[in-house]
Amino acid sequence: MTNSKDDDHDFSEGEGFDEPYEEFDLDPPELDVDPDKVDPVDSRVVADLLDDQNVGDDVDVEELIDVGLNYMKINRFEQAADTFERAAQYAPDDSKLEQEAWTNKGAAHAELEEWDAAIGDYREAIRIDEDSEHAATAETNLAYALWESGRSEQALEHAERAVEIDERFAEAWFNRGFFLLERGLAEDALNSLENAIRLGLRNSQILDEKARALEELGQYDEAEEIAEEAEELREQAEQELVEERQQQQEQR
Repeated sequence: MTNSKDDDHDFSEGEGFDEPYEEFDLDPPELDVDPDKVDPVDSRVVADLLDDQNVGDDVDVEELIDVGLNYMKINRFEQAADTFERAAQYAPDDSKLEQEAWTNKGAAHAELEEWDAAIGDYREAIRIDEDSEHAATAETNLAYALWESGRSEQALEHAERAVEIDERFAEAWFNRGFFLLERGLAEDALNSLENAIRLGLRNSQILDEKARALEELGQYDEAEEIAEEAEELREQAEQELVEERQQQQEQR
């Protein structure tokens, strides 16, 4: 999927998916690393914290997952993948923690555009439990990775499966809508996209796809209105990003 889908990939908060649509909190105080004050070449900074806390027989798998999520936060995706792999190794076999670790490891590989590795991780997560909250996320991310690797038919199958597992997973409905629209099934695609919007996923990308579906259905006036709203959201997001960067510079 190109610009029609956010480049971000779903991953966990480290303690399950009770509220999977809330913003992720990636700030355990013991790993509050300021990337502006850390040499990005020095891969030892967070790793030292990791080793200090987890050397020994009694490994805290949840702590490892939190460390991996903090690596994700500072865009250290290779280290994140390694950490999630360790978490999967130490987690009880076929446990939710192991499934969570594999799902997150897939997200780390996806950020690196290592699609085959991501696909393998998501499949391993799904193997552990085909019906859990983590499975819904893994299925959604697997659909995205399959699309990126050119396997569009399989992508739709897994997007459908994600919706079956969790019908309130907005990102799954968005993926389903996108894949259906790519196949020319505009009416079904529009229904999926509207489901995603009703579930709280409203950004420029999904509105662009909704406008495209409306155009395919000949509803040009509404399509134009939605396209204008998408552009407004895009400009708003760009302005917020500029302001955020300015604040960061002022705080240095």
